[in-house]
Formats: sequence, structure tokens, C-alpha cells
Amino acid sequence: MKKIISILLLFLKILLTFTGCGSNTFDFTNGKLSVVCTIFPEYDWVKQIVGDSPDVDVRLLIKNGVDLHSYQPSVEDIARISTCDLFVYVGGESDNWVDDVLKEAVNKDMVALNLLDVLGDYVKEEEEIDGMQEEHGHSHDENETAEYDEHVWLSLKNAELFVRMLRDTLCSIDKNNRAVYSDNAQGYLNTLSDIDEQYGKMAESAKRSTALFADRFPFRYLFDDYNISYYAAFKGCSSETEASFETITFLSDKINKLNLDCVLTLENSDDRIASAIIQASENKNAEILTLDSMQSTNIKDVESGTTYASVMQSNLETLRTALN
Repeated sequence: MKKIISILLLFLKILLTFTGCGSNTFDFTNGKLSVVCTIFPEYDWVKQIVGDSPDVDVRLLIKNGVDLHSYQPSVEDIARISTCDLFVYVGGESDNWVDDVLKEAVNKDMVALNLLDVLGDYVKEEEEIDGMQEEHGHSHDENETAEYDEHVWLSLKNAELFVRMLRDTLCSIDKNNRAVYSDNAQGYLNTLSDIDEQYGKMAESAKRSTALFADRFPFRYLFDDYNISYYAAFKGCSSETEASFETITFLSDKINKLNLDCVLTLENSDDRIASAIIQASENKNAEILTLDSMQSTNIKDVESGTTYASVMQSNLETLRTALN
């Protein structure tokens, strides 16, 4: 990946050399405040804050449904980042390419917000629990650096923190519109707080406190917020796609022991693992439900009205069903 980024950066430098830094070759915004976000949740948070302002251009980089973990920036993506005023990214292992791009940024006044840095000490490490399949070819090493869970956007409490940071940053960059940003942000924070409260009430009144995930599990931040426990086939950033016999047996046994009526999967799952787990259990009629991690949200979804709040509200109803 680093080699690819180096080649793209070299290509961008050559273009800048021949077009001149003063040209409009990489002027994507026609003089507007330029904000570039890597993933959908960041993009939607910024859109909620800036509202209908004609003075701000907000761009989503990963807009074709490609998973964050496999995304590779294009020359145009790098150019957009290099010339923008505010760049928002997650900051985990999947974003290792960002450091090289920022070092070569054309706009030296750009503000870059790393969500993991904003979260600080509240960032969680990837968790391996009983029954979870170990990454193929991965061995544990005492000297191994911690692998952090990148899926920080799936906590409403985290989202509120990020929105406040984005609000303050936008107000600092664009003082002329800070009243608008502050008002919009406060209204949106009220919305997020209301959904957070609904999750809390749902978890407190639910019949069960454990869910079973027949897939990768990127929802640790969300589940920890409301003391919901879980079993899962793989860790959140796992690249595994096939569950072992032992994993399927372990999870099907949990369906029996916990008397579960639902098995959860990620968006775009083909449900093969979930179906195998259900068929190996005593409850052959267990339902397969989907939780949306927003890792596959594309620009068409955005244009059709999908928002961070709408997805989290939908996930709330899915969890309500799974836990009752």
C-alpha cells in the first residue's frame, strides 16, 4: 500500500510541476471551504453541521460502498485531500496511507482530524472472546503492538464527541459562519442524545443481555455503551470469511444455552455462516437479522436519504428484536 501511495504522490507532484501550483487544475471547490471525509458517518456529521450553506463543499471519499479496510485512494482523492481545508479520517491501521499524503499536502494550513486521536484514552483494543475464530496465519506475540478497534463511529456517545470537535473546528476555520454551525450542531446533538437515550432504555428493559453475531463484529463500542454482551464468529477487522467447524459448533451451542431466537449479521452478508449456525442448533427457526455498520454505505444511499441517525435508529429496532 505504501508503495502505491508513493507512486501516486510522485504522479501528483509531476502534475503540479507541469500545471503550476497557481493553476485551477486541483481547484475542486470554486473558492468554497473544502471538507474531505473518508467515510460516510464523518461526511454526514459535517453535512448536519454546515446545513445548506452554499459556502462549504463537503466530499465523501469512500462513496462506492468499498469497505474502509480495503480502500485505496486515487490520484484525484489524494489531490482533494492535499488541497482541502479540513480533512476527517478514522486513523486506524486502515488509514496508514494518510500520513504520507498529509506530509505532501499542498495546503499547509489544512486541519486534519483523526478520530482515534480525538477519542484518546477511550479507544478500545480489538477483543478476542470465547468461540471467536482466530485470524488465519496469525500468531500471538508478547511484543506485538496493540490492534485498535477502528469502528469508533458506531457509538452514539463517541459520535457526540466527534460532532462537538467538528463544530469547534469548523467555527475556528470559518468564523463568519460559526453561529450557523453552532446552532445546527446543537440541534443535531439533541437528536443523537435522544437516540442514545432510546438505546439505554431498550437495553435496560430487554429480556436478554447477550446477542450472537455470525459475522465480523465491529459493534464493540455500541455494545459496551449499553452493557450488551456478545458472541461472534470473527473480530471486527478480521479478513476471514469462512468459519471453522469449531466456531459454528460453539456458536450454535450458545443459541441453545441462551435460548436465542435471532442471529445477527453485517450488511451485505450472504448469511451462509448464520444459516449453518442455526441449522446446527436446536432452534432451526431462529431469525437472521442485519445490523448496519455503515461500512458499505454509498453515495446512492446518501442521495436516497440515508443518514447516520436513520441507520442508528434502524439498528436500535433490530437490536430490540434480537434481545427480546
